[in-house]
Amino acid sequence: MRVLIGGGSGFVGKELTRLLRDKGHEVTVISRQAGPGKISWGELESSGLPPCEGAVNLAGENLMNPLRWWNESYKKDLFSSRIDTTKTLAQAIAASPSPPRSWVLVSGVACYKPSLTDQYTEDSEWTPFDLLSKLVKEWEASALLPETVAETTKQVVIRPGAVLGRDGGAMKQMLLPFWLGLGGTLGSGRQPFPWIHVSDLAGIIAHALETPTDTPTPSASQQVFNGVAPALNTNYEFTKELGRVLNRPTIFPVPGFVMNSFLGSERAVVLTQGQKVIPKRTQEAGFQFQYPDLTSALKQIVG
Repeated sequence: MRVLIGGGSGFVGKELTRLLRDKGHEVTVISRQAGPGKISWGELESSGLPPCEGAVNLAGENLMNPLRWWNESYKKDLFSSRIDTTKTLAQAIAASPSPPRSWVLVSGVACYKPSLTDQYTEDSEWTPFDLLSKLVKEWEASALLPETVAETTKQVVIRPGAVLGRDGGAMKQMLLPFWLGLGGTLGSGRQPFPWIHVSDLAGIIAHALETPTDTPTPSASQQVFNGVAPALNTNYEFTKELGRVLNRPTIFPVPGFVMNSFLGSERAVVLTQGQKVIPKRTQEAGFQFQYPDLTSALKQIVG
């Protein structure tokens, strides 16, 4: 199978590329610059979709970029880097004489309203309530294909939680303070912490690309899969387990107001609040998690 990956040179993209190539698939990455095994976004717009059986978009400015202040220009980049690339790919798929069998967008769980009690599956209804949920709404809408194309191209949305792995994502910034014994809970620590190991997220994407469509979905609708581990953990549990695996104390909580002033309150909610998200449809589709619980995930990452 030939797969085209937008944002394939990022943290999740590299893991997905490795997995797909290990499985014998051909991968072409869309990135800012063309090169061996890569095309640029400009080439995609001017020359159209290269022949492929699957397409994935992972492109987007890092929400937790520690080098960028939370301001209007950064918010604009968060939206445009996700929505523009998704639209470009969706338009290229729609215009292709032989569109791929599967089109996968990786968005996020920020669409579900933070709660200490509510549990969300892929069937949970939601409406935008803040900046990040509005982003998810517009982002997923920008991936929709025309009905005529959707009859033959399966449309999939995967909503991951915090992606954990050695080479990027949340862990990259967390490991140093924890190693130094400065790790601690964020805010109250009681907030749910939906997470997934990067290998499992790559696995869910590959599973969505490889699984034939048994039941045609209604035209122009997307199949949604929650990209989260089946374990329901809080920030406190995550903090204590990471400290235990690293054999380091976790006695320095970071108050919510510090997070808000450092990251900006609209961005800090990702860490200070959370949602209980269940991968119901992901498991029903037959996906087997390699790292279903925190202990196995964290041991693999820091071991």
